[in-house]
Amino acid sequence: MTKYPNIIQNLIDEFSHLPGLGPKSAERLVFYLLKQQNEFLINLAGNITSLKKYIKTCSSCFNFTTKDPCEICSDSKRDKNTLCIVAQPQDLLVIEKTGEFNGLYHVLGGVLNPLENITPDKIRIKELINRLKNTKIKVKEVILALNPDLEGESTSIYLTRQLKPYKIKITRLAKGLPMGSDLEYADEVTVSNALKGRQQII
Repeated sequence: MTKYPNIIQNLIDEFSHLPGLGPKSAERLVFYLLKQQNEFLINLAGNITSLKKYIKTCSSCFNFTTKDPCEICSDSKRDKNTLCIVAQPQDLLVIEKTGEFNGLYHVLGGVLNPLENITPDKIRIKELINRLKNTKIKVKEVILALNPDLEGESTSIYLTRQLKPYKIKITRLAKGLPMGSDLEYADEVTVSNALKGRQQII
């Protein structure tokens, strides 16, 4: 049986581990790369290497950044009394693009999902509580900007219970986001409307 050279097969196997890429998609990607100029491949390899070399996590909001604290957390013009809770850094970027929010963020790093063993200790809920306990900066409102699916709803309910003792205004994104949709793929107008029409929980 004819086989690909090991270098090609190894790369196909590596790409197959990426989200959304099966063996066939990985194979097409490798053969696409084989057709590209050396300069393109060198730049691609350099950018991939730079991910781990230069990208770090902000110690305050846990967004990806090249400096700590990140540009948002270190911006004196941001409203430090309002905190927007998102699941992933991609969600933060979607909200930033709307231009409707001028507060700070907290990236959980995921949502609760018992079926995948993602429990409260696996996401940054403890770090969120510690931020709210900070006496230097008084958070007056927490916006729950989580996906309107089962996991996002469960996480919102859990967070609401955890935050209730702190007597902070808790709101959530409102109209425009249909049940089961992902915030990451929502357009800016939809997210903007959801921010404007956010509803108070407690």
